Amino acid sequence: MALGGKHLFGAIGDQRVTFIEKKIEEGRKDFLKKLLEHNGFEVLIQEDKRKSEEEPQLYTVAVTDMVFNPTIWIFQRKLKTFDGRKVTQDYWNQVSEETAPQYWKS
Repeated sequence: MALGGKHLFGAIGDQRVTFIEKKIEEGRKDFLKKLLEHNGFEVLIQEDKRKSEEEPQLYTVAVTDMVFNPTIWIFQRKLKTFDGRKVTQDYWNQVSEETAPQYWKS
C-alpha cells in the first residue's frame, strides 16, 4: 500500500484505529511496527484471513492514534529513524536507507 493522502480508519476488534497498511507480509509488518513504536505510537496488528493454508499469511498494521496520517508525518519530516534521522518516503517504503531531504533526483 503506497503512501496516499487519504486518512484510512476503522476498527480492529473494539479498538478504533488508523490503518497504516493492509495485506502486507511479515517482514514489512515487523519494520513498520518497530518504526512506529520507536516514534511513540501504539501499534495493533491483525492477521488477515487466508483462503487456504498454502497462501502466505498477510497482516494489517494500524495505530491507535486517530489523527495520525503517515503521508503527512513523512512529508512534514516528523518521523525519526532508529538512529535519529528523519524518515523519507523511500525509507518508509524500504527502497533506500538514504534520508536526505530531496524527494526527487536531478
